[in-house]
Amino acid sequence: MSGPTAHRRVVALTMPALLALLALVVTMFRAPVGAPPGMLPAAAATLTVAQAISSQSGTGTVRGYVVGQPTATSTVLTANFTGDTALAIADSSTETDTADMLYVQITSTYRASFGLQSNPGLMRSVITVTGTLTAYFTHAGLKSPTAMTRGGATPTPTPTGTGTPTPTPTGSTSAYYAAAAGKTGESLKTALNGIISSGVTTLSYDAVWNALKVTDQDPANSANVILLYSGTSRSKTLNGGDVGDWNREHVWAKSHGDFGTANGPGTDLHHLRPEDVQVNALRDNKDFDNGGTAVSSAPGNKTDSDSWEPRAAVKGDVARMIFYMAVRYEGGTFPDLEVDDATGSGTAPRLGRLSALKQWNTQDPPDAFEKRRNELIYSNYQRNRNPFIDHPEWVTSIFG
Repeated sequence: MSGPTAHRRVVALTMPALLALLALVVTMFRAPVGAPPGMLPAAAATLTVAQAISSQSGTGTVRGYVVGQPTATSTVLTANFTGDTALAIADSSTETDTADMLYVQITSTYRASFGLQSNPGLMRSVITVTGTLTAYFTHAGLKSPTAMTRGGATPTPTPTGTGTPTPTPTGSTSAYYAAAAGKTGESLKTALNGIISSGVTTLSYDAVWNALKVTDQDPANSANVILLYSGTSRSKTLNGGDVGDWNREHVWAKSHGDFGTANGPGTDLHHLRPEDVQVNALRDNKDFDNGGTAVSSAPGNKTDSDSWEPRAAVKGDVARMIFYMAVRYEGGTFPDLEVDDATGSGTAPRLGRLSALKQWNTQDPPDAFEKRRNELIYSNYQRNRNPFIDHPEWVTSIFG
């Protein structure tokens, strides 16, 4: 058969196959729901908290800082957590405005690892979570998570320059430091002493053990702490006095002022850090300064007869702890601690060397670990802050 009739039959036979092929192509290249016409699908990007709050539909992966436990639409606990079923994340680790937080439901699968009652040390750390973007506690939220992980890049860029430390935005701490506003030099020091000495909760020396397991928790392994000088990650359970254990290092050596382990300077978390028992003994009560011979058991550290130089990554941390102690303890009930531009002061309430400590403060600005630690001490334990972590530029104003 030939002619028009045969042609129409061929068309009729092939049309269903053509329509099926066209449907398959359309399915493969269908744009996302709500996307502009002609838009092709793209790989799903990790959202900031702000983006997740503004797009409460479908599923998404969001990265942010853990900032508390939501218990109501506008209530978020930052300490004394009551459960493991929810947490709040934000684009800033110091966010206090609940409008800028995303409330995340924690299902039974993730409660042991991400519940704040069980893991208070998770505060101010970064997590990445995937789930349904929908209201939770009648608030912008993420429910039914299918993946929750710790770490990852911070939600917003963090300055990493090596010059003058970039001041921490005053944002949520401006009210805390209100009495210091506009002051410099000795007036600033006096104002800060009043601020960080008011309403403080002091710990017993025994309580320091458990506190350090939270403040110095390894961000990559919640079962471990990070040792200050060594930089190694060690099990929280290995706290004690034997070889292989970690103990409580007084960064301001307690013999410099003879305050021992009494409540106050002897138990102040702002200068107590976990350290290997033997490395702690090597540092002993030495001042801080540049130079010396390498410490084989703590790579990057150096020491000589009267001084200790910590590894580069924590030089600024050490300096800011020493400056905190000199401002916090100004005599009266406690010894009057002073930073000295010398080493070898013995049992006098002095510690050096000032010139090296100022240099270290500039070279090693506060990092995420140090800032998180400061926040935890403030919110969970002592109710005071280290002002030189929030404002490293104040070192120059007070100490020259």
